[in-house]
Formats: sequence, structure tokens, C-alpha cells
Amino acid sequence: MPRTFDDLLARARALTASGQRALLGIAGSPGAGKSTLAEQLVRELNADGWPFAAHVPMDGFHLADAELDRLGRRDRKGAPDTFDAAGYAALLRRLREEPDGEVVYAPGFERELEQPLAGAIPVPPAARLVVTEGNYLLLDTGAWARVRAALDEVWFCELPEEERIRRLVARHEQFGKSPEAALAWSLGTDQRNADLVAATRGRADLVVPATAVPRPV
Repeated sequence: MPRTFDDLLARARALTASGQRALLGIAGSPGAGKSTLAEQLVRELNADGWPFAAHVPMDGFHLADAELDRLGRRDRKGAPDTFDAAGYAALLRRLREEPDGEVVYAPGFERELEQPLAGAIPVPPAARLVVTEGNYLLLDTGAWARVRAALDEVWFCELPEEERIRRLVARHEQFGKSPEAALAWSLGTDQRNADLVAATRGRADLVVPATAVPRPV
């Protein structure tokens, strides 16, 4: 288990030792710090003049609310079947198979709108490491199994449950939910998803404790 953020940086750099593009996945339950870790890794690697790293979140593959309404799944947005898992796996495969040549565009996710944004994230040919993060990278059912197969390593972010829920509620409030609605969603839909994700922990290549991830300033 890594003790410091520097340990994580060294392990990320080692993934590209061959000179080929590598794909690193970061999994974990909602609110566990996946995005924070991915963003800090990419920022520090690029600041060192290291061969370019890119961040491609899984959240860009959320189904749009209109489609969730059609499917009757809007009330559990964030569950595995509310994502385009096959599309996500196809993008990861393309990133692996086309490391040189044209820019590959990935979708982003607008938190204030709670909607995906097509073509929002450019991954240039110079990117030697692609860091992707999301809840379900270690699921072994359906199209999600193809996601794990496309990644060189998957790390699992682990955070004490009380702190994870506190951060999750604060995030929901930040993006517009009332305190009551934020708590209800965190302990309802989000918790069901968190329990599912926690069961995949044993499939990770590395478990990352909260102490190894510095909080953003």
C-alpha cells in the first residue's frame, strides 16, 4: 500500500516505462476522491515536464436525462445501467490502439447541468498516460468487463465511510440540491451504488488510502 502521493506518482510514471501509451483507471465509491486523485496526478506529472498525461473521466458517458426519462431510470441516475458502458469501453480501446496520429476527443460532464458534453476533452498523440476514473471500472458484468480489460492498472480509492458521505453530501449541495435532498440522495441511490462498488475492491491492483491523497488547496 502506498504511503505518500510521491509513491503514487512514481507508480504512475512506471506504467509508461516502455514508451507506449498506458491507461490507468481509478475506481471507488461516490465521494471517495477519485476525481481529486486523478486531477492531482495529471497536474503533477505535467508540471514536471513529464511526457504528457491526460484525464478522461467516466462521467462523460452518463446517459442524458432525456434518455433516462425514456428508460424510466432518472430516479437512480448514477447506477451502472445509467451509463453507456459499451461506448466508454470503445473509447478506452481506441485510446489504446491509436496512440499516435490524430487527437482523440472524449466527452466531459458538466456538473452544474448534470449532463454529458460531447467532444469536450482532447487527448493529443503526445499523451503517454491516460488517467480515467469512475465508480464501475472493476465491475465484471456486461460491457463493464470490457472496461477493465482496456486498462493497464486500476487503483481503488478508499475513504472512511463517514467522511465519504460528508464529502458527497457537500458536493450535492454545491451543485444545487437542498441539504435534505443531498442527504437523502447520498444515503439512498448513492449508497446502493457505493455498496456495489465496495464489493469490487478486491479486483484492484492497488488500494489507495485517503492519507496518500493530499486535499486540494
